[in-house]
Amino acid sequence: MKIIVLVKHVPDAQFDRHLSGGDKTTDRSESILSELDEYALEAALQLIEARGGEAAGNKVIALSMGPAGAVNAVKKSLQIGATEGVHLSDDALAGSDAAATSLALAAAIRHLGADAPVDLILTGMASTDGETSLVPAQLAERLGLPQVTFASSLELDGGKLTARRDGDSHADTVEAPLPALVSVTDQINEPRYPNFKGIMAAKKKTISTLTLADIGVDPGMVGLAGSWTAVETAEARPARTSGTIITDEGDAGIKLVEFLAAQKLL
Repeated sequence: MKIIVLVKHVPDAQFDRHLSGGDKTTDRSESILSELDEYALEAALQLIEARGGEAAGNKVIALSMGPAGAVNAVKKSLQIGATEGVHLSDDALAGSDAAATSLALAAAIRHLGADAPVDLILTGMASTDGETSLVPAQLAERLGLPQVTFASSLELDGGKLTARRDGDSHADTVEAPLPALVSVTDQINEPRYPNFKGIMAAKKKTISTLTLADIGVDPGMVGLAGSWTAVETAEARPARTSGTIITDEGDAGIKLVEFLAAQKLL
């Protein structure tokens, strides 16, 4: 079984986010592997381990698109347990929105499936920077694959997958034939941490670098030029105010109601 897991290098949530340059793209100087992608990676590892792991010819490929620093997301994926890593990196990709990103990733996946078909593509339910959840659906459309979104459980039986999607008041069970694309939620499992053995083993694993030329994508179709959306203006979030303090002098309830009414909350 051959599984590709999309992993993204995103700004660390412990720090304030900033835009860089005149094109108003995200500053990724202090970035980490997206936490939500770790659930997809864990799901992939559990699936191949149940089928005999790497020794039985199964593999998990961690694929990341981004500038030079994005290779760190691939490296951590290898430390966690991915079989091999692929870094799609090209200066022309800078500023790509979801549409341009899905176009490039679709071409990269086709390239990776040229020698042996890809059975399953797994993603997190969103990236922790953009949080649009758009790329999985667009990617499935570009690849012509059935898609299951927000899976909270995932099982494979031969050439069919079964996933559970949990709603607020009910759960759906969805089936799809392989190959397919599935986005998983943070309820599907508990991701493992890189241990010393995994960190040392990752040093011997392969990380391949692909460019747009390698995957046959015209630079004009990606980046800012190929994106359907762009950031035109941005400003810092205003500082939080101290708020309104109501002192109880026997009429606190009335003052609270008046305040809520003024804010149109009643």
